Amino acid sequence: MSVCSPQEITQLLVAWNKGDLKALERLTPLVYTELHRLAKHHMAGERPGHILQTTALVNETYLRLIDWRNVDWRNRAHFFGMAAQIMRRILVDFARDRRREKRGGEALRVSMSEANHIGWERSADLVALDDALQALEKLSARQVRVVELRFFAGLSYEETAEALNVSVGTARRDWSFAQVWLFRELSKGGRR
Repeated sequence: MSVCSPQEITQLLVAWNKGDLKALERLTPLVYTELHRLAKHHMAGERPGHILQTTALVNETYLRLIDWRNVDWRNRAHFFGMAAQIMRRILVDFARDRRREKRGGEALRVSMSEANHIGWERSADLVALDDALQALEKLSARQVRVVELRFFAGLSYEETAEALNVSVGTARRDWSFAQVWLFRELSKGGRR
């Protein structure tokens, strides 16, 4: 497959927006590859043997993205920003479900030796991050979007600024503030 420029992806998204199904056919393999890269990035921090696999995360994200109606995809950054937001939501929902199961919901009986091999820490970290992002959103929704675009989608400052319609300097300041704020919030969790 040939490498595609961000402008070409944007053009295909716009054409798809206008009802061109051929554009969607050409777009699918291009965005699928990028979604797989994003999912792999997200799953790299998960515990070994995680039930949710990279391909399942990609497929679920893709299905949710193409099922959206009346979304005015502005550009590549906007599309992948939404993809990152959806991936985050899928992983957090999965982590919350696993945490609920850990506390007895639909209890699974395992021996103590088997329990040693089950890792819950990453799920708890993801839930704590999501809780902190929800708290930050009450102060600044844009800073949360910057975190989603930079951290979850892996976008550059320039792409983040473009997706949010702000200057690169604003995207940098928002990112810096959000990092400090989230670090402080997540550090509190360890002291409680």
